[in-house]
Amino acid sequence: MVCVGETMAALAPEPTASLDTGDALRLAVAGAESNVAMYLADLGISAAWLSALGDDPFGRRVRTAVAAANVDVSGVRSDPHRPTGLLVKEPGPTGTRVHYYRRGSAASALGPDVLDDPRFGSAALVHLTGVTPALSPSCGALVERALATPPADRRHAISFDVNHRPALWPDRTAAATVLRGLADRADIVFVGLDEARHLWGADLDAGGVRALLPRPRLLVVKDGGRDATAFGDGPEVTVPAPRTEVVEPVGAGDAFAAGFLAGLLRGGPLTSALRLGHITAGSALGVTGDHGPLPDAATVGRLLGLTDGAWAARA
Repeated sequence: MVCVGETMAALAPEPTASLDTGDALRLAVAGAESNVAMYLADLGISAAWLSALGDDPFGRRVRTAVAAANVDVSGVRSDPHRPTGLLVKEPGPTGTRVHYYRRGSAASALGPDVLDDPRFGSAALVHLTGVTPALSPSCGALVERALATPPADRRHAISFDVNHRPALWPDRTAAATVLRGLADRADIVFVGLDEARHLWGADLDAGGVRALLPRPRLLVVKDGGRDATAFGDGPEVTVPAPRTEVVEPVGAGDAFAAGFLAGLLRGGPLTSALRLGHITAGSALGVTGDHGPLPDAATVGRLLGLTDGAWAARA
């Protein structure tokens, strides 16, 4: 798999502290597409991440962290003129607010020429998200070119996570139109029911989202911590999410996408792919960063082998 998009350095206060009163910040890395690549690698799938980083300490930190997860980063560009993007997390009683400092970043200068990288020639899947077209016109052109080839003529399948970030889309109407248009041209699409309602209609259910996005071969609608539903050629398949202690939800959607895609690449049924998505998402939910440790292979195998009733009992 090849994953394309921006990854930033991430700063956050120590647990229980706040930006207003804390004396120290922890440094990590954060990026939807590299999160997917790292979890894919954890699951035994060969993954490459393509992007650009500033020629600066933050950029070196990001490159090292992603490479340490056994992701191919050899195609990541180093930009001597633009900085690595930065985000700062502000935890609060109602959730975590994110402040972005990414305008003019190295990754915002990415363009359609990224798709000329030779790694695409051997890719089974290419993963993109709705974050990238919000970064700049050239990044938007990158995603447009990736999806311009009709599905029947593509050398690889394209997965697209809507991943709506309101802070990156000042014009909500533009976000709704652009993200729907891009998603409906992908082969595999991920969208949260909450973000679908925010973008396209407060009364939507999973079936209503499918009616809005009829063209993808597979559509996965995630309903928070309740369940996820996959729509394909046959009957829809819904798998409940197991109970999980939530430390922080950031990164769980990326982890779910990686688990689901890994399940598809393993050749399993949709039920197993959805289960592996939930299992992988649980790894992200249990840590303050975006990338947490997976259960061991034996545990994952046991969970995938549960009967429907035994799995539902864990929800």
